[in-house]
Amino acid sequence: MSKNKNLRKKAYEVLGDLLDPVTAIIIALTLGGIIIALLGDDVSIALSALFKGSVGNLRNFGQSLLSATPLLFTGLSFSVAYRSGLFNIGAEGQLYMGAIVGAIVGTLFSGLPGIIYIPLVLLSGAVAGALWAFLPAILKVRLGVHEVINVIMLNKIALYLTNWLVSGKGPFRLGSVQPATPFVDDAVRLKALFPGTPMNIGYLIGIFIAFNVFMLMWKTKSGYKMRAVGLNRNAAEFAGINVSRSVLTAFMLSGALAGIGGAMEIISVYGRFYAGFSPGYGFEGIAVSLLGNNHPIGIVISSFLFGALKTGAMKMQIIAGTNVNLVKVLQALIIFFVAGRWSILSLLQKQVDKFRAFRKRREAQDPAGEENNL
Repeated sequence: MSKNKNLRKKAYEVLGDLLDPVTAIIIALTLGGIIIALLGDDVSIALSALFKGSVGNLRNFGQSLLSATPLLFTGLSFSVAYRSGLFNIGAEGQLYMGAIVGAIVGTLFSGLPGIIYIPLVLLSGAVAGALWAFLPAILKVRLGVHEVINVIMLNKIALYLTNWLVSGKGPFRLGSVQPATPFVDDAVRLKALFPGTPMNIGYLIGIFIAFNVFMLMWKTKSGYKMRAVGLNRNAAEFAGINVSRSVLTAFMLSGALAGIGGAMEIISVYGRFYAGFSPGYGFEGIAVSLLGNNHPIGIVISSFLFGALKTGAMKMQIIAGTNVNLVKVLQALIIFFVAGRWSILSLLQKQVDKFRAFRKRREAQDPAGEENNL
């Protein structure tokens, strides 16, 4: 009986985890529709344009995947740190370092086959991101310095450092008007999978890496230790887990994932590093991770949702005349409702729990009355 009760409780929790984001999206879209109506635009045309502009045809679908790819990596980056009890909001800086190093490596070995060169560029981006995360990690482990302060400063340093490297007399500037590195070797560029669409294998590589992150975090001893530290650091240390090593590993893995995202963006979209190329992928990754319940599978889905919203926003602005910034409002509303767990199922669960607690108090106060009622 107890086993069945535990199974039902577990199934209910899983169902709640699935319905919370779905309900949040529905509520956010409903409120978004109200905002569109208040602005004087046609709601049906705007939402139809948003849908068609994101997944209405193969080209738009491919563009949504392209927009989702960096968010997938920064979302994974945040989730690994968060599951390990860390708050890494430094994915933006780690993304920049991975991008600049990946772009440089992508110009060094002309003639190398793409099957070797592409993994080499991504690996170099991962190493750069991991090393950029090492400094706040070691300060956290050795001196107890809070990681948030350090990574915020390192974000700015990474931005201005990479800007200098490709601007003015920077050592990696191409020499053109634009502050950028030379173009990477053609063998490194990810080619479109279908004619007339920007879709390439970047998002598929991201899904593969997300699967490996899941296997590491949930199917290995190292992942278990990192998650145990995240749940209760003192208990993990009491159980014999090397907390410092787990924190250091998680932080550097988080940085490596963001670094891969930066290198991927270079070989997938731009072909070279541009100063200030990121519109805030590292910070958007936090929202993507939260919507995906900080789980690799959820992050794959939520990253595509955010990529589709960004792609569809342009079409919505062209067809319906709706301000493109409305998409940012929708994203904020989704995260607001997910963070508050304001799903119908969650609200019902709270009411059921209150009723059960009330019934237990009544039974404790008047056990004889309960027997008489029976």
